[in-house]
Amino acid sequence: MAKIKQSRFKLCRRLGLNVIGHPNAMKRANNGSARNAKKLSAYGIQLLEKQRLRAYYGVMEKQFSNYVKKALKDKEQTGYALVKLLECRLDNLVYRLGFATSVAQARQMVVHGHILVNDNKVDIPSFNVKIGDIISLKEHSQKNKLFKENFLSQIHNVYPYLNKNEDNFSGVLMRYPERSEVPIQINDSLVVEYYSKL
Repeated sequence: MAKIKQSRFKLCRRLGLNVIGHPNAMKRANNGSARNAKKLSAYGIQLLEKQRLRAYYGVMEKQFSNYVKKALKDKEQTGYALVKLLECRLDNLVYRLGFATSVAQARQMVVHGHILVNDNKVDIPSFNVKIGDIISLKEHSQKNKLFKENFLSQIHNVYPYLNKNEDNFSGVLMRYPERSEVPIQINDSLVVEYYSKL
């Protein structure tokens, strides 16, 4: 499985945005190393937004461009369609439900077989979760102290498009998220503009 190998904190500082959600990620950010610390061309701004969106979800370039192609076929606004596709990845929803403290940790949980979708083991992080799908922690994995503490400590941190059940360590995608409900600071229309010029 391909993954981004560079330091996550360095990546945040270079992109000028905390894309991993860690409270200490931007502590040394004011050293002029961020791409947006310098004057950028219109193309440079579009490229930066694309890199930021990729980093939020930890997706490699080839896979990301495939998501863009799918979004372009959607009848909805392309930028929103792209964000919706990325937000409904299994690894991301495992993170949003609170099983993990980062997308990277969530991806590892999925790959190692700790996560079930509709009571079936799914070990593909990019698996597309559909409305009504139940995401749960495997029964044996519920005894893992880290997973248990992660889930229960974030029980009140629930997104409006997800329904979280603390009793059986599960959650359901109730509906697709509205763009305003997705907690990412991205101008997705610039990402679409970037790919329209390729």
